[in-house]
Amino acid sequence: MKPREPLRIAVVGTGRMGADHVRRIDRVVNGARVTAVVDVDAERAKSVAAGVDGCTAHTDPAAAMASADVDAVLVASPGPAHEAALLAAFEHDLPVLCEKPLTPDAASALRVLEAEQALGHRRVQVGFMRRYDAEYVRLKALLDSGRLGRPLMLHNRHRNVASPPFFTSAMLISDSVAHEVDATRWLLGHEISAVTVLRPTPSSGAPEGLRDPQFVLLETDGGAISDVEIFVNCGFGYQVQAEAVCERGTARIGDGHALVTHTAGHWGGTITQDWTERFAQAYDDEVQAWVDSTRRGEVDGPSTWDGYAAAAVCEAGVRALEEGGRVEVDLVEKPPLYR
Repeated sequence: MKPREPLRIAVVGTGRMGADHVRRIDRVVNGARVTAVVDVDAERAKSVAAGVDGCTAHTDPAAAMASADVDAVLVASPGPAHEAALLAAFEHDLPVLCEKPLTPDAASALRVLEAEQALGHRRVQVGFMRRYDAEYVRLKALLDSGRLGRPLMLHNRHRNVASPPFFTSAMLISDSVAHEVDATRWLLGHEISAVTVLRPTPSSGAPEGLRDPQFVLLETDGGAISDVEIFVNCGFGYQVQAEAVCERGTARIGDGHALVTHTAGHWGGTITQDWTERFAQAYDDEVQAWVDSTRRGEVDGPSTWDGYAAAAVCEAGVRALEEGGRVEVDLVEKPPLYR
């Protein structure tokens, strides 16, 4: 790719997330264009490709990556398909933005970690988009400044209107709390060393058999505690909030009070209804940052190590949910490539 030419991207997966990324790159992001889309559903891939000039449709990720018209890959397929797509990208030494999870479990994430190390350089940015959200960025800067002293606790709330019909109790941790796992590691600069999951009586609004809500306790190797209320059938809106409690003060984000009305004897505002509305700008900024760094020949943002660490913590969390008690997180030694 010549420096002034747009980055030519293959998007793997054209479901809700993948199709939205195709739209984003085609209409919002500067310096890039979609030249290929991939999906096991050939008709869906063709339909998405038809809306983008010069875009081809494929059912095999490796075939798309072998094209001379592809400089980089955005992986938005279901998690179990990520490992194969990432390894195929490594074969062509292509930079990748991989939606979370990196892979669904620690063992497969470790294989990807080892394969990237064999390349001798980083190629993957993992899609933990909260690191690009304006409120989270401000909170990170405040904590890093030391103005509030050492962080002691981090309180997180993660609520959805309703869960998808295929959601399981384990997925509350592996698919939802995974975001708070990465946010905790990033905001505090600590690794998570142990997980405990408390299980209140399920809400009457939760589907039969779903353990919802859950209360997840994360211990860190820096001596801080992070807790997560995950409630995916709250019924009233989508809320993501975080409050850092430090030695000399507290800081809270996610209240969503940008507009407050007073009328007819009442005051209030609105609550967003899903993640596409709450984090729309964060997704735009995340993809733009990836495109910009890739065009410079650099790899920034959440790394394969971050994806592996999150997978290991979530795996421990699912064990804690199913078995009860406190489960320690087992991480390999952090390789030099990610230090």
